[in-house]
Amino acid sequence: MSAPEQLSGSPTLWSLVAARAALTPDTPALIEAETGRTLTFGALRERGERVAAGLYGLGVRPGTVVAWQLPTRIETVLFSVALARLGAVQSPVIPFYRDREVAFALRSSRAEFFAVPGVWRGFDHTQMAHRLGARGVLQVYADLPGGDPAVLPPPPADGTAVRWIYWTSGTTSDPKGVLHTDRSLLAGGSCLAHALRLRPTDVGSIAFPYAHIGGPDYLVMLLLYGFPAVLFETFALPEAVAAYRRHGVTVAGGSTAFYSMFLAEQRRTPGEKLIPSLRLLAGGGAPKPPEIYHAVVRELRCQLTHGYGMTEVPMITMNSPDDTAEHLATTEGRPPAGMSVRITDADGKPLPAGTEGEVRLRGEAVCQGYLDPAQTAQAFDADGYLITGDLGHLTAQGHLVLTGRTKDVIIRKGENVSAKEIEDLLHRLPGVGDAAVIGLPDPERGERVCAVVEQPPGAAPLTLAEVTAYLRGEGLATHKLPEQLEVVEALPRNETLRKVLKHKLRERFT
Repeated sequence: MSAPEQLSGSPTLWSLVAARAALTPDTPALIEAETGRTLTFGALRERGERVAAGLYGLGVRPGTVVAWQLPTRIETVLFSVALARLGAVQSPVIPFYRDREVAFALRSSRAEFFAVPGVWRGFDHTQMAHRLGARGVLQVYADLPGGDPAVLPPPPADGTAVRWIYWTSGTTSDPKGVLHTDRSLLAGGSCLAHALRLRPTDVGSIAFPYAHIGGPDYLVMLLLYGFPAVLFETFALPEAVAAYRRHGVTVAGGSTAFYSMFLAEQRRTPGEKLIPSLRLLAGGGAPKPPEIYHAVVRELRCQLTHGYGMTEVPMITMNSPDDTAEHLATTEGRPPAGMSVRITDADGKPLPAGTEGEVRLRGEAVCQGYLDPAQTAQAFDADGYLITGDLGHLTAQGHLVLTGRTKDVIIRKGENVSAKEIEDLLHRLPGVGDAAVIGLPDPERGERVCAVVEQPPGAAPLTLAEVTAYLRGEGLATHKLPEQLEVVEALPRNETLRKVLKHKLRERFT
């Protein structure tokens, strides 16, 4: 079993765990960066069943809703795999979330159990759970449940049942509960692994919260291709570099912010390759300026493949290492078999290749909707396509180019201005470490264009005149030029894939 084509019928995550354990039981599956602890594929199945038996003894049954808010450790993966063995409905919650988001997730999912790590990074999750009135509070790291697998019912056989509730970031309103099946998660992970051309000799890395939708994506890749991943409970550079080197990581990444952090660290020692074993950076979740691609290849001396995914659809498109440099730098890759990408006008009418419009999706990796039926009805069109809110176009070769979001288009004096177009240009300007472009209310223009930039250490302070002169020199139309420049120490980001929170910038600078 080494290719996604072998996923036939209606497989489950547990069936994949069992199949991999039978094939390569003694091969390492998970390695903790901080402790060096290792779990093999055989032990993942064996211990997963024992934990499942312990949970069964506590009253967890097929269909029981279990929320968990756990950092990226071996026990977290075991706990999630055990729930998959039982056929429970699991609701992962990002460990950085606090009372408001956690209370919403527990209440909306009607969770009967809530697993927490106790005190983690100075915060008492158990105390919060009790404060929120959570039911069935389990301190996983104090006492991981265990029992005799003989008591367990047969494993779930249907991979199309909803058994996962993931949460959108909730950056502008309450989070939305996204409904996934084993099949949709397996479709995302298998297509991602195939696009990246992974192999059993690789060593991967998970430097983001395992509770993110990317967690099962990555686990599916490990199970299909039989290679291990290094787990980073907390990720910071330069501290993490030693673990990447020690374990011989060949595939790393996460999102554009991760690429930038690796580049910044590489620039401290330009004559020495930062991670000698690294052959591939891969990720998604946020726009990638073309200059970032060229800098990674040139300075980190490895390939960079970037893709497009979201909580609702963990894998939409992905570049492959053997794509052309032009495609790798300027597109999000091609959709896999089974994923239909449609570009439409605002009314849902399909548009030809090369024409910008709304991105809509239909396929096996697409979620089943949301916990709130009204949100589901609004999210899908009459043909069953998910309306993403993203803008883009397809090339003649079938690669997707994202150009922004419908809510990220600035309307200045009736003219549409793409924030992403300006951001991509700003990333090429010396003295800019990162940039975000937003629209701010303006009584004369409707909205004015505001550029917010981070500068690298030691860079001379930028002025608005310098920025606009550079953009004019790059051929940017006059009506798109920023009328306001703000230099910040750090752009506000979320805690998962380090996406820039533009609503925070709008609140600050309006």
